[in-house]
This record gives sequence, C-alpha cells and structure tokens, in this order.
Amino acid sequence: MKNGRHIAEFYGVGVVLAIVGGFLDAYTYISRDGVFANAQTGNMVLLALNLRSGNRLKVFSYFVPILSFFLGVLIVEMIKSKFNEHPKIHWHRIILEIEIGVILIVGFIPQGNLNSLANVLVSFTCAMQVEAFRKMNGNPFATTMCTGNLRSATDNLFQYFKTKNKDKLKNALQYYGIIMFFIGGAALGALMTDLIGTKAVILAALGLLCTLLILRSDDEKNIQ
Repeated sequence: MKNGRHIAEFYGVGVVLAIVGGFLDAYTYISRDGVFANAQTGNMVLLALNLRSGNRLKVFSYFVPILSFFLGVLIVEMIKSKFNEHPKIHWHRIILEIEIGVILIVGFIPQGNLNSLANVLVSFTCAMQVEAFRKMNGNPFATTMCTGNLRSATDNLFQYFKTKNKDKLKNALQYYGIIMFFIGGAALGALMTDLIGTKAVILAALGLLCTLLILRSDDEKNIQ
C-alpha cells in the first residue's frame, strides 16, 4: 500500500499485465485457429450471424467463450467479496495464482481439435485479469484490450491542451504507454509462438508470476 493505493494499481504492474494481454491475443490467433480470445465483441457478432443462418454448431462454438468470460468475471467478484477484508491475503494474488495455473494447462493442450478448449481457458483468464485489474493510479484501464485505453488517452490529451493540467498529460502518456506495451507483448507473442509453438504461452505465465511476486513483496512489507 502506497499513497492510499494498493500496488495492484501501480503503473509497472499494468505494464507487465498489458504485455501478457497482447502476448495471449497473438498466441491464440497464431496457434489456436485465428481467434482473439481477449475480447468478446467479435464472438457476439459472429454468434448473431450464425443464429441468423441457422448454423447451430457455430453458434455453440462462439457462445462457449462468451460464457467462459462471464464465469471469469463472476469468479473474480466472488473471490473479491470473500477476501477483500482479509488482513494477510490480498485477493489480487489469488486471481493471479488461478491465472497462472490455467495458462500452464493451456501450454500442454495439443494443437488441433482441442484448440477450442485452449481458447475457452484463455478467455477465462483474460476475463479474470480485466475484472481484477481495473485501475491504474486511480484511473480506469484495461490490460487485455486497448479500445477503452485509446479513448481515455486521447480524452486526457485533449483535456491537457484545453486546461494545461499536467496531470492530464501524465494520464495520457501512461495510457499510450500501456497501449504500446500491449502491442509489444503481441509482437513478442507472435515471435515466440512462431519459434516454439503452443508451449510459448508458458512465457505469459512467467509474466503473471512476476506480477504475483511484486504483489507478494509489497504485502510482506505491509505485514512487517
């Protein structure tokens, strides 16, 4: 805890998680049937199109990751409600531990007929991450998608030019920074997936582990 905020809201934590978010999007697109598992808007559109055409199998294939995302958000809120006031265990740590475990499972799912299962699990972890890590220095942001970050960055930049408030400029630069790290993570994900295939996702788990260690070290300082 620093300046009234938990370390989960600090910019460095957001940077690592944005890299992981971009990495996972590139990973699922390249190695798991061209699917972007982080955001569900595209799946909802495709579900509607297949409903119209009567393709029930396709409807089911798009509905499952949406349901997985829903469950991921729900589970985060359940864990948060149970551990939010815990004196020693911060609920963000539990979320990261679950994410790491699920991502490691994905790394051992063979490519091919089980790609849908891998995408569902990645969607689940991304839902948990986007729900658990929703603020950066007190401002709303996302680590698994960039549309909202781009809107917030540009809005803060406009407010800076209008008011000359340097805090607005700082916010804008941080948002744009998160976007650039997300893009960098996607580039890294593409490179590593091309090099080592489906096992590349284990590197994303290592990124989550780094975040977990940062949170653990801060919690231990507060206990001492």
